[in-house]
Amino acid sequence: MQDLTQGSIGRHILRLSIPIAIGMVFQTLYYLVDLYFVGQLGEVAVAGLSAAGSLQFLIMALTQALGVGTMALIAQASGRKDRADANLVFNQSLVMAALLGLITLALGYTCTELYMRSLAADQPTARAGATYLYWFLPGLGLQFALISMASALRGTGIVNPTIVVQVSTVALNALLSPIMIAGWLTGVPLGLVGAGLSTTISVAIAVVMMTVYFRALERYVTFELALIRPRLRAWWRILKVGLPPGGEFALMFVYISLVYWAIRPFGPEAQAGFGIGSRVMQAIFLPALAVAFATAPVAGQNFGARQFDRVRSTGRVSILYLTCIMLALTALCRWRPELLVAGFNDDPRVIEVGADYLRIISINFLAAGINFTNSSLFQAMGNTLPALLAGAVRLATVALPVLWLTGQGGFELRQIWWISVASATLQALLSWVLLRREFRRRLV
Repeated sequence: MQDLTQGSIGRHILRLSIPIAIGMVFQTLYYLVDLYFVGQLGEVAVAGLSAAGSLQFLIMALTQALGVGTMALIAQASGRKDRADANLVFNQSLVMAALLGLITLALGYTCTELYMRSLAADQPTARAGATYLYWFLPGLGLQFALISMASALRGTGIVNPTIVVQVSTVALNALLSPIMIAGWLTGVPLGLVGAGLSTTISVAIAVVMMTVYFRALERYVTFELALIRPRLRAWWRILKVGLPPGGEFALMFVYISLVYWAIRPFGPEAQAGFGIGSRVMQAIFLPALAVAFATAPVAGQNFGARQFDRVRSTGRVSILYLTCIMLALTALCRWRPELLVAGFNDDPRVIEVGADYLRIISINFLAAGINFTNSSLFQAMGNTLPALLAGAVRLATVALPVLWLTGQGGFELRQIWWISVASATLQALLSWVLLRREFRRRLV
């Protein structure tokens, strides 16, 4: 366990965020490698992969509920030097991970075709997305165990083992993708089946590697059979903190699904362009997300130790770092966004949609950075409902105008991007007001 209640806050955030960023880069390569090779299969395959990939936001909502609750409670217990409570939370988190993984598989295989038919621009796109999901679902189910173990380590201030596992498994996925998708070496291209299967195999190996680490090396939070029996009170503690952040990702799932539904009349090229643009944005957000991920355990341990001045200082340092990062990313996307899209598809219409999306949506990058920091501070203090409220306001201010616009003549894609910019700015302002209120209530 790393003690984050002493020493320079800025150095603690940097020490944690740099390896987290490296791990996130390699994690994102899972999707970019698949997207690159699937891109060679045509626009329908890309649109199917992108539409199916939106389901991952729903899974991320569930993993976020589990991971944030686990991380926050273990960080606070570590700040109090209460190892017994940290260990209880960790083992109960693993039980919940197993249950959620089984539920994901059951619902996924039952509802995949209905989900894709409701979202895709046409029947070929729906079939492509369903094919990918059938082979990707086991990997999604295994994500819960992986997130549970990684979040426990992050709560104790340790991130390097998770990074080693991520780098190793992404390297494996990068090796498997061209073999399975394009048929390199084997001469048997599996297409979208290979895209889903290669990622599932990689996630399974990551879970095995993390399990070996905990069994052989971890000493602060460990597997204990006596703590495996389900304890509903511990589940409630985890979910009380984790469900609102999970709700934020669920709202993002609704937002992404709404956009895919709204742009169906523009064809698979528009869906492919939006899919590539949104994935590129996720990739370039990684440095900012790493800072936010590092902010939560630093603030959480200090909150548990009742060092409230250090909690406030953690927020100020995080905002400073994120402002610098987001301004640089905004300049990049305003300059030549088409270069960021063209590497994944050469269709002029796909590139046009993706570049236009990045050029406009980059205006809200600074607001997004503020939202990242605020959410991390809410997590650290154990009250994540305000962040969910701000996210709900954002979804409402996107959904209502978009639903109205789709029924009007002359509806354009750019109108959706501008509405999203305005709603993200509103979310940042509301989140900041709610955070100030939470500071006044809890940091006394």
